[in-house]
Amino acid sequence: MTTAAPNEHYTAMHATEPVLSLAFELSEKTWKLGFTTGHGQQPRERSIPARHQARLLHEVAQAKRRFGLPETAPVVSCYEAGREGFWLHRFVQAHGITNQVVDSSSIEVNRRKRRAKSDGLDVRKLLTMLIRSHHGERGVWHVVHVPSREAEDQRHLHRDLETVKQERASTTARIKGLLSSQGIRLTSVNKLPEQLDALRLWDGSPIPSGLRQRLLRVYAHYTFLREQIAALEAERRALLQSAQDANIEKVRQLMQLKGIGINGAWLLIMEFFTFHRIMWWSSDALRDPLAIVQSYLHLGSSVVMTI
Repeated sequence: MTTAAPNEHYTAMHATEPVLSLAFELSEKTWKLGFTTGHGQQPRERSIPARHQARLLHEVAQAKRRFGLPETAPVVSCYEAGREGFWLHRFVQAHGITNQVVDSSSIEVNRRKRRAKSDGLDVRKLLTMLIRSHHGERGVWHVVHVPSREAEDQRHLHRDLETVKQERASTTARIKGLLSSQGIRLTSVNKLPEQLDALRLWDGSPIPSGLRQRLLRVYAHYTFLREQIAALEAERRALLQSAQDANIEKVRQLMQLKGIGINGAWLLIMEFFTFHRIMWWSSDALRDPLAIVQSYLHLGSSVVMTI
């Protein structure tokens, strides 16, 4: 999961300028919208079908009319980071709405009380905190750094590779577990079909046909995952050799450090340097990842990271 950062981009607008605040409560089928223009005002709450863009813009326009705001009145909004990712942020920004994607774990709660969970309460809570943040209060919550579309797209290769590797490990464990249930220990499953004929149960009998067929089916999935891993790693090597992208060049630079291979360098650049801001260095310093990592190794201490 991405790490959250304190919001540094939101300051209060002109005090005399009316502003519409909008909070989203997102779910798979329905979105709840909460509108207000300030503290002490009863929020206007509406539910719309999830991802219905035209309906969302219509409700924003209706809220402006309801609160007596001009059509040109600015709108600030927020929603909790989750499965909707960043597309909604880009959509509302493209329509002139200033949005914050909020780390849900940073939202304050009253620890002395049980937190009631309902859409109405949550959207009101978000509205209250949005107003506080909009008026310049710091530390209200942590805002997720929204990457560019290109940077977000680049992370799919290594994340897919990691996911497939985890699936392969799970499949390997499943094969070994099935054999272990019969008292058989296998150190490697790479040549399982050839080994099955030689494997014997505790009494010297061969593996039963039902278990044998199941093992072969699981092994077929294991083989498929292994081929996927090889293809993804080949794609990554090809990019490393020929791509002219700035991030790929940074991976090449980072691999010059002793002890950092392609896996570590790729992860650091595509996740750490692309999405994260390091509190101890300026934005200019982020252009030289080799110098930053060398400084980090020299400091020998953890770096405060935020997205």
